[in-house]
Amino acid sequence: MNIVLCSNEIGDYLKCDEVVDYDNSAVAELSDALFQRSGSELDFIKTAYEYVRDNISHSADINEDIITYTASGVLNAGHGICFAKSHLLAALLRRKSVPTGSCYQKLVLDDEMSNILIYHGLNDVYIKDRKKWIRLDARGNKSGVNAQFSIETEQLAFSIRPEMGECDSFTVYPDPNIKVLEKLRKCNTRTELWDNLPTELGYNRQRRQ
Repeated sequence: MNIVLCSNEIGDYLKCDEVVDYDNSAVAELSDALFQRSGSELDFIKTAYEYVRDNISHSADINEDIITYTASGVLNAGHGICFAKSHLLAALLRRKSVPTGSCYQKLVLDDEMSNILIYHGLNDVYIKDRKKWIRLDARGNKSGVNAQFSIETEQLAFSIRPEMGECDSFTVYPDPNIKVLEKLRKCNTRTELWDNLPTELGYNRQRRQ
């Protein structure tokens, strides 16, 4: 797996902004608490990942129609779709200076009802003592989905099926995708969003050397 960094400025993967808003008091307090009970940075990464995966529901799994997308909004509501949960995980980790980016897969929306290909969001996280980026999927486990923290053997929520037109991407972006954010901001409910999920990506920056 060849990870490609969209930016070679590590600080780009640590920034706080409107979406990855780790300056929010609730996000900061949770990050601090998870860090304090961890024995090392690696343990903290695993702890934060499993917290978002297991304690923040996927909106569709609980039939929640409210859309969340900022890290603080996801934490306050207790739920979010894949993109939103990845924003929260990024915020928790960046708060403690762990470089974290966004990455995406293109997947079939529904095998039984629709063969439309849509994007799925997850995270890339830099493991300093291994000098290695790893992908983590905090979508949330359920029947048929068993994502786990792993450094050596990647275990994401979904396996890619090329025969179905699905494809993987190993590019690590410092910012949530602008097309994804457009959809999250434009739609009033998750029901509306489910008919308008992102089918393309767009970026307003070039890869920095």
